[in-house]
Amino acid sequence: MAMNKLSSTARESSQKISIRSVSKAYESTHALDEVSFSVSEGEFCCVVGPSGCGKTTLLRAIAGLDDPDSGSILVDGDPVTEPSLNRGMVFQEYALFPWRTVRGNIRFGLDRPACACADCEARVRELVDLVGLDGFEDAYPKELSGGMKQRVGIARALAVDPEILLMDEPFGSVDARTRDRLHAELLDIWAQTEQTVVFITHDIDEAVTLADRVVVMDADPGTVQSTISIDLERPRERTAHEFVDYVARIRDELGSPRDISQK
Repeated sequence: MAMNKLSSTARESSQKISIRSVSKAYESTHALDEVSFSVSEGEFCCVVGPSGCGKTTLLRAIAGLDDPDSGSILVDGDPVTEPSLNRGMVFQEYALFPWRTVRGNIRFGLDRPACACADCEARVRELVDLVGLDGFEDAYPKELSGGMKQRVGIARALAVDPEILLMDEPFGSVDARTRDRLHAELLDIWAQTEQTVVFITHDIDEAVTLADRVVVMDADPGTVQSTISIDLERPRERTAHEFVDYVARIRDELGSPRDISQK
């Protein structure tokens, strides 16, 4: 299982993503207000907060899909001005092409002139194995469970081997047992690829299960309230006292004893 790969000192000197005073508004909605934090190379960073705090807006800005009204986002010191193959994104909805098979959906990430893959079919086979979909290469999305569809989405995002993986509440629509299995599989993939991950969620337990560090956001407008390092070895047991303490601390930061999905 994945373990913390870099010490805190090493991470401080290896910033991968730098978010500097980012603000964004949509008509009368102030989605983000002066949001600033950084994500280190190889770090698994979760962003947690209630609905309306701008989590998805922030992720889309990191991806280069939306421009902030002010502030800047840097990757390896360079400003983000457009989407890049170096930043793969997994959406909350499965976003699969219903007319493409599992192989075809994964291959879509490689079917572009920018692809430098010498053997794309071999890459697809490698990804099918990585996400545990052997035997389903020729299945269509309608024939897959929710968890399997999300595995396809992850494989497609990984197809061009991006250095950064951006995930927007990818497991929100699957059942609890499937979600636990996907958490373990995602951490295994992260350990193998050593990518930098920014994972959006409203589920505090999910954030503590996955993250090296949790960025806690508040809403109206979206701001960073705090960042909390999760100093626990993996795999993590949700009933352990330390785990429960982290969950309680984040809930306190959010000002509610309830799961923030209820806010």
